[in-house]
Formats: sequence, C-alpha cells, structure tokens
Amino acid sequence: MGKEVKRTAVWFEGQRQVALRQEKVPVVGADEVLVQTAVSAISPGTEMLLYRGEWPPDLPVDETIPALTGAFCYPLKYGYACVGQVVAAGSAVDTAWHGRWVFAFHPHESHFTARPEHLLPLPEGMSPETAVFLPTMETAVSFVMDGRPVIGEQVVVWGQGIVGLLTAALLAPFPLAALVTLDSYPLRRQWSGRVGATAVFDPATPDVLAQVRAALSGPRPYPGADLVYELSGNPAALDMAIAAAGFAGRIIVGSWYGQKRADLNLGGVFHRQHLQLLSSQVSHLHPRWHGRFTKARRLQTAWVQLARHNPAQFITHRFPLAAAAEAYRLLDEAAETAVQVVFDY
Repeated sequence: MGKEVKRTAVWFEGQRQVALRQEKVPVVGADEVLVQTAVSAISPGTEMLLYRGEWPPDLPVDETIPALTGAFCYPLKYGYACVGQVVAAGSAVDTAWHGRWVFAFHPHESHFTARPEHLLPLPEGMSPETAVFLPTMETAVSFVMDGRPVIGEQVVVWGQGIVGLLTAALLAPFPLAALVTLDSYPLRRQWSGRVGATAVFDPATPDVLAQVRAALSGPRPYPGADLVYELSGNPAALDMAIAAAGFAGRIIVGSWYGQKRADLNLGGVFHRQHLQLLSSQVSHLHPRWHGRFTKARRLQTAWVQLARHNPAQFITHRFPLAAAAEAYRLLDEAAETAVQVVFDY
C-alpha cells in the first residue's frame, strides 16, 4: 500500500461524550479493500440512545452487522450508514472493485477495510447523499411489509422523524382511504404534508385523538384506524397509538425505546377490540417472508425506492467529522430543527 494510512474515527466515550481518535488503518488483507468515506449519516433514533446512555446494557450492539459485533460498553464506535470509494484492494480482490463507490453498514470513520461481500455497490448514477439513506429506507420498506396495508384502509403514522417520513412516503401512493401522521415538531409536520399525508397533527394538541378519528375517512361501521405505526421513539405515544386503532386494528411498533418503559392501558378496550400489537425490526425478515424474500431482495427494493423518493432532500444539517460532538449535541438539545444530519468527509 505504500505509506501508512491514518484515519479519523468517532468514539462514544460515555454518556453525552463524543470524541475523535486518530488511528492506524489496518493493513489491507489479500481479500479486502480499503474504503475512503465520503459521507455518513447519523441514525437519530438508535445513536441518540447510545449518546444518552439509554442503550439496554444486556443487549449486543448488532449481531447482524460484522463491523458492530460485541457487547455494549463505552468506549465504542458506532454508526451503520457510510458511503465511500474503494481506494485500494488486496491481491485476491477483482481489480474492478478499485475506484468503485460503495455503501457499508459501518461506524463513522474516514477510512476502513472490508471484504467486498460486506459492501454494496451504488447503483449507476446514484449520489452518495442519496445512497447513505439505504438503512433508513430499508427500515421503512420493512415496516410497510410487516404492516401489509390493504386498499381502502385507514392508516396512522405516529412520528415523522426520518424513518417516519420515509414510511409515510412509501405509504402515500397506496390507494388508502386516509394517511394521517403526527409529530411534535412543525418542521417535520411540514415535510409530512409534502410527502403525501392526507392530514397532519401535533400530538400535544388537546383532543388530538378525536381529530385523528375525524380525519379517517372510512364509513362509520369502521371507526378508528385499520393500521397504526408507532415510530416516534416516545413510549407515551404507544398508548395513544393503541387508542387510535379501530376494531381488529394492527399496531406496528417500529420504535426502539432502549431503557425507557412504555406504560400501556390494556385494561380497557384493548382485548374487546381484538387489537394486534406487532413488533417490526429491520435486522431480520419476518418468517412469513422467507419463502419469497431475502435480505438481498429487500435491499434491492430499498435501492429502487431511494431513486424514486430522493431522500437527500431531508438533509437539514451537514457537519465535518471534526464537529461530531456538535452534531450530536444538536440532535440532543435542538432536535426540532433537524430531520437528517450527515457527516461530510
């Protein structure tokens, strides 16, 4: 490879403590490539749990991503949305990889080594700023698959952060009777209307549940929502999401609360209404899909939807990696100003 290559990496060193470290890049193995990162995206839900010290201590970081194996404990590197260019390749790697733009489920750092099978080449003509949304779009695709919306259904999405916005964007073209969304921040509510929500509300508004029900356009034998997504990250929202569902309604819980507990009222109409409370998480395909879908097929679906929906429009803040601490502080203290925050390298 020639001279030694150094990289800059983001480390979570403790609760609300982020630092940069200069590290030696590992020697590129014969079956590896060296990637120089161009852009990486912060996951405002998962990464803020880590930043705030709310990650469940008994839960592995991520058993499905090679770069994130191991138990949670500070200090650690984290992140799973990097786009960069292959700048060197080992002797056993096809020379076609050199210069290729790739996506990697990898922590925030300026250079890293990886085996080609752990990288995803960008589709022809796709910008790094679009490709960096791949994990978020795959999550939204997974939510839609697990929710299985049906023509004419009334759908509610609680939470319009980046995952909620992309989920709403995927649902908007469906021939639904209504697509109602809720978020606490005006900026996100504005975007929600732009992506196709038929009604948008502030969940703190008095009598918001009555307003949501009124905005659902189904005939009166079917009051309430057929399908509700709870994507806000706020455990208190789950109880309201349950209350918004109609008879035999499906409530998809896509939020990850970490150590925060959800206080639910299941002693009222929950059982008599035959409500279904369903978890959805992108790490694994639900068993119902195993006959026809693979992880690769779902990722291909996400690539197609990235090209269709132009999620780069949701980037509200760009920070150099040197300002990583400032980026996380913004999401912690002024989340109402942000939709998607990225690092430019």
